[in-house]
Amino acid sequence: MAYLQVHFWPGGTEEQYGAMIKVLHPGTGLPEGQRSHTSGPTEGGYLISVIWDSKERSDAFMQNTLLPVLPVDGGFAGAPEERAAEVAHDE
Repeated sequence: MAYLQVHFWPGGTEEQYGAMIKVLHPGTGLPEGQRSHTSGPTEGGYLISVIWDSKERSDAFMQNTLLPVLPVDGGFAGAPEERAAEVAHDE
């Protein structure tokens, strides 16, 4: 089942987002198992919404790609506020 994650970094900036994506996303597009990735600055910080093929794909990305490269020079500091859910409606 598809898996939705929403991350909010209080005080996050477009520059910090760019530093993270440069390191975490392959030049050919989205990481394996990631269906969509949308993001943008919002009041008080930076918001990212991602849909994965499954929670297992998300967990694998976190363990094998994200955590090994942290902290990213110029990237977001600390952990984001996170919400996640199994996708119930995918239209």
